Amino acid sequence: MASVAAVATSMSSSSAATLLGCGARSFSSSASSPSVALSVPCSFSGLGQSFHARIAASRNLVLMKRGRAAGVSHSSSSGRRLVASASLEFSEPLVGNVAPDFVAEAVFDQEFVKIKLSEYIGQKYVVLFFYPLDFTFVCPTEITAFSDKYDEFERLNTEVIGISTDSVFSHLAWIQTERKSGGLGELRYPLISDITKKISSDYKVLIPDQGVALRGLFIIDKQGVIQHATINNLGIGRSVEETLRTLQAVQYVQDNPDEVCPAGWKPGEKTMKPDTKQSKEYFAAI
Repeated sequence: MASVAAVATSMSSSSAATLLGCGARSFSSSASSPSVALSVPCSFSGLGQSFHARIAASRNLVLMKRGRAAGVSHSSSSGRRLVASASLEFSEPLVGNVAPDFVAEAVFDQEFVKIKLSEYIGQKYVVLFFYPLDFTFVCPTEITAFSDKYDEFERLNTEVIGISTDSVFSHLAWIQTERKSGGLGELRYPLISDITKKISSDYKVLIPDQGVALRGLFIIDKQGVIQHATINNLGIGRSVEETLRTLQAVQYVQDNPDEVCPAGWKPGEKTMKPDTKQSKEYFAAI
């Protein structure tokens, strides 16, 4: 493993600081600012070996109401209030349609690998989640929470994949940074680099003027069809527990096509029949 003394993240700290909950850390050899030692695999040469081999198996234009500037809105009362706002565009929804396929470079187990979404078809469910930037505030709380719950996703025959517009070098540096220092530590699933921003665009979560993705999350079934999608604004973290619950509901309905899951349903709880008469059995029981 080669050692690189300093790593530049995919965005400058001044650019990253414009995102709510996403403040970047700068890297320097000076004593006044922190630095990260990055171990880079000597074998790196673009796309690495297949992730599957290793584990053995919107274009939304941003407008600001104040000043008509793109990207963010400001409020002096809270110091800085930054959110993404998008123009209305009518397009085909992603839910119920085949997920856009991709081949992308990722970091997994301290190595560079390639991920091809279509390789999961017929094999596993996929939870694909986007986040804005590495070395930020809200993002590591989500990324580490998914890793901590990975066993539960694995029991549901589901792969978790994280993705941002950062480079694989930035991903690797963040993974090699301890959690107590704002890093990720070891992760149990891959982080994809969408440095071209094509995947974020295809999934309609890209903020073009900022070059980052909103907090989009997609549950893709074994046929490659998107069954669930949520998109949060930049400063709002997601619930891994709710993702697990929704995944369980998706799988239950697919295994029991004559039943539907009511609000807040969890495994073992009563479902209902999607019928005007039979549904009354559920309502009478609650």
